[in-house]
Amino acid sequence: MSSGPDPLRPAVVSAADAPPIPCVRHERRGRVLLIRMEREAKRNAIDRAMTHGIDQALNLLDDDDELWAGVITGTAAVFSAGTDLKDGSGQTERGGEYGLIRRRRRKPLIAAVEGPAFGGGFEIALACDLVVASRGARFALPESRRGVVASSGALFRAMRALPLNVAKELLITGTLLDAERGYQIGFVNRVTEPGEALAAALELAGDVCLSSPVSVAASLNALAEQQDAGDAAGWTVTREAVERVVASDDKREGVSAFFEKREPRWTGR
Repeated sequence: MSSGPDPLRPAVVSAADAPPIPCVRHERRGRVLLIRMEREAKRNAIDRAMTHGIDQALNLLDDDDELWAGVITGTAAVFSAGTDLKDGSGQTERGGEYGLIRRRRRKPLIAAVEGPAFGGGFEIALACDLVVASRGARFALPESRRGVVASSGALFRAMRALPLNVAKELLITGTLLDAERGYQIGFVNRVTEPGEALAAALELAGDVCLSSPVSVAASLNALAEQQDAGDAAGWTVTREAVERVVASDDKREGVSAFFEKREPRWTGR
């Protein structure tokens, strides 16, 4: 087996080689750390700089005993379109993809979603502990329409957070899930009017901070330990699924069609 870089996983982003990060801001709100993804011109698609910025913020949340909860959000128009397909997103040592997806956190993280959370954006929400979404929020896993598969946790987290048949529908059709339906089936914790998701998420984070941080951390750790075996199996089958599609004609056609803004012409090979 080669000891070189793994072509099926993003390159590791380190603090030494990461470019400046004007597209991720974090700020303290009392005991809560607010993380903002701000690259709206690219629909908050995550490149290597954003991955490093998210990782920096979550390292602070993990390591600072004065912070008890976090909220991650996008802009008023869009949560995130996932990986920047042109430049790639990389990964980090502590957080994996986007600096978040494989992170073992001790403190709760809440997603505040306005607008689209597509592909990796949806997978960020799936990796959070709680989800607040406005009525204008939309979730989707469009990878199958591009000849690829969801590779940042959705192949196992979607069926935990959603009824199995709903997870299957999203994964194999790319259809949209709106916030109201997400709430009805238990994925979304709170639904707000447009523009109010962040305020509601900060309020929910404030409710978390009324609890003992020791109790919260112990509860989250107990839940995570019960899922560890499932996560390991989930990453194994995710890798196998990626290997199956990565060299296919359909994958090449799907990506080409995306950049050329046309319908793909599938061959099934």
